[in-house]
Amino acid sequence: MPASPRSTLWIILGAAVLAGAAGLFLGKRMHPAPADAAAIAHGLAYPEPRPLAPFTLARADGKSLTLDDLRGRWSLLFIGFTHCPDVCPTTLTTFAQVEKQFAAAAPALTHQLVFVSVDPERDDAAQLRSYSEYFSPAIIAATGTKSELDAFTRQLGVLYVKVPLDGGDYTIDHSAQIMLIDPQARLAAIFRPPHDAGSIVADVRTLAGDR
Repeated sequence: MPASPRSTLWIILGAAVLAGAAGLFLGKRMHPAPADAAAIAHGLAYPEPRPLAPFTLARADGKSLTLDDLRGRWSLLFIGFTHCPDVCPTTLTTFAQVEKQFAAAAPALTHQLVFVSVDPERDDAAQLRSYSEYFSPAIIAATGTKSELDAFTRQLGVLYVKVPLDGGDYTIDHSAQIMLIDPQARLAAIFRPPHDAGSIVADVRTLAGDR
């Protein structure tokens, strides 16, 4: 009997996690991480940050989100969708807490919070803006066409799949990590759930040399 879309996703996710862990382990053996990267407590830092390819997505405010928008600051990036029942609202709540902690502990550290929806069918600009602003007006929300999203998420190592539900509705299963993009627009680290705002802020400050 063929596997369901949900079963297939978890098989793929499991393989991706194992492959990613093996890659990071081998990378650390071949290219030892600098002392500050090894010291982060909550996240997993790449021994050599991975440059991102150019992309263009549509922001909820009508502007474009491009690779250049990730340069010059530390960006915390999460992939999800607004109809997500649990992981996304929990993560964006963490984003709101992260923003408050940055303001209190490291106000001079230039950073931004980015939420990218992989559900362009339902998440138009108005929906994205309303959803993200509920958690924090500081969150930059964006989406794109399926081909744009596929290319963008692939280079980040994020997986997602549309899963049909009874009655013609659907949900989306997706990876749940928060990604850290450095000021050179490179994937520098990932934060796996469960997420803790204080630990994330501490790790970003460590990588940024702010502590």
